[in-house]
Amino acid sequence: MSAMMLPVADTAAVRAYAADVSRRHRRRLVAVVALASLATVAGLFGPRLLGEIVQDVQSGTTSGHIDVLAGLLVVAICVQALLNRYAYLAGKVFGETVLAELRENFVDSILDLPLSKVEQAGSGDLINRASRDVGALRMATQQGIPAVLGAASSTALTLVALVLVSPLLAAVTLVTIPPMTLVARWYLKYARNGYLATNATYSTMIENLAGTVEGARAVEALRLGGQHIAQTDRDIANSYRAERYTLRLRLTLYPVAEACQLLPAGLMLLLGGVGYTRGWVSIAQVTAATLYVQQLAAPVSTLLDWLDTIQTGSASLARLLGVTLIPPDRQASEDVRPDQEDPRLVADSLGFSYVPGRAVLRDVDLTVRPGERLAMVGPSGAGKSTLGRLLAGISAPGRGRVTVGGASLVELPLAELRKEVALVTQEHHVFVGTLRQNVALARPDASDEDVCAALDAVDADAWVADLEDGLDTKLGSSALELSAPQAQQLALARLVLADPKILVLDEATALLDPRAARHLERSLSAVLEGRTVISIAHRLHTAHDADRVAVIEDGRIAELGSHHELIAAGGAYALLWDSWHGASDQTLPDGQTDLLPSDAL
Repeated sequence: MSAMMLPVADTAAVRAYAADVSRRHRRRLVAVVALASLATVAGLFGPRLLGEIVQDVQSGTTSGHIDVLAGLLVVAICVQALLNRYAYLAGKVFGETVLAELRENFVDSILDLPLSKVEQAGSGDLINRASRDVGALRMATQQGIPAVLGAASSTALTLVALVLVSPLLAAVTLVTIPPMTLVARWYLKYARNGYLATNATYSTMIENLAGTVEGARAVEALRLGGQHIAQTDRDIANSYRAERYTLRLRLTLYPVAEACQLLPAGLMLLLGGVGYTRGWVSIAQVTAATLYVQQLAAPVSTLLDWLDTIQTGSASLARLLGVTLIPPDRQASEDVRPDQEDPRLVADSLGFSYVPGRAVLRDVDLTVRPGERLAMVGPSGAGKSTLGRLLAGISAPGRGRVTVGGASLVELPLAELRKEVALVTQEHHVFVGTLRQNVALARPDASDEDVCAALDAVDADAWVADLEDGLDTKLGSSALELSAPQAQQLALARLVLADPKILVLDEATALLDPRAARHLERSLSAVLEGRTVISIAHRLHTAHDADRVAVIEDGRIAELGSHHELIAAGGAYALLWDSWHGASDQTLPDGQTDLLPSDAL
């Protein structure tokens, strides 16, 4: 099943954004149009001078007069070339400025996205918008918009010059207006939705391909290769159909437009010849008008050539702006502060659904005392990770509230929230940069001693000591690639450095082998002494060591108590413990923890 697509801005929103850009960059936009118009005006002298030369040669004149006209023609061409150069540069500066601004806004919007929405949409749609859509918009803003503005002004000025030369001959251009208008309106009616559909098929394709690559081992182990190949074939077929749809639009637009460009030149010569023989127009007027019609073909061709690119860019802009339409899932207030006298973490009547009508959590009530270590266990799909995310303030509850010190987590400013509570999962990212920069993300002002202490606390000192450049070692793409356990230790080191008051650990040591995970947990216990720790436990020795254990079943807390209390109760936790550790071992002897199985439910 493909992921949910992120929203797309409607035409009104795209036009409003374009109008806002035009207002904010009015000077640059005026400069582009002015320079393009001046270049067009300079180019209009050429046909008129050529018409005069033809007329004078026919009437009889001196070579000196012809030389003067030819010299003026050369000057007009040079001036036009110079103005075209500066118009092109002004257009590039305008396009680059707008594109840079849009990219920055897009990145800011992505970083502000609620994580729940990102998870629902998946990575494919975001990757496609950040790559293909930005690329399409880059072409439209850097070259398309300046070219269209220049072509539009050139077309308008050339038509004015044609009317001034001869209103009778200018009437020829009216023949092409109806078919051009009709085909352009027809194209614009269907093009936007066509390109949006095309981009959507690429998003789906990227999402499914990314999922296949990321889960390659599972695909191979479960022999799902055939299904994934079939899905890829369907994605390609959908993309092919979408591309053919937009291609049919272009195959209708361009032939009609080409015919409308060629027809006026022939009609101009025919009407000009008739008009000259009857004395309606002079040979100079016929020559200039014919050259103007020929000259008009270039900007019209430019408009048509870039019309398709502009439509693609418009669709891409709608997709990029759509990211900004996603409402926040939190309403932070600078006035909200936790009560330091009573810093309990309290969940009150929590309810949450990813899909309307399908509750993941139902009426969850939980109070975690300061300094307490709480383990959450239960079968897969029970809602443990979802509850962990709500307790960490990552997602906003659909019903009820989560508070720390009486302050709602979704009302705390992010900087304040991360001082109170932080979440660490088994999904970790190593950023391109040095080891120091990767760890210090949690606290940019941290000293080298603080960074080393954080790495030591998570048992990373052994492999860090072997690095030739130490903390200056480059990580990420085209540099040192950390293994999954090392990346997990790096994420935990960030957590130690951030030093929040409450930690939510969701399979935070799952990528380590059981012996290393047990040793790391003991090391972290010493470092995090006095901190509130909520562990989503998949290895039940974590639950055994916790102060209390919460058993999550079907979105509710089915049992809550210490390990020994729940074992004595003989309920769901006791059955889980028996199946995991063995019915004969009701306690966990010291020194035997490394022999425990690596996975629970």
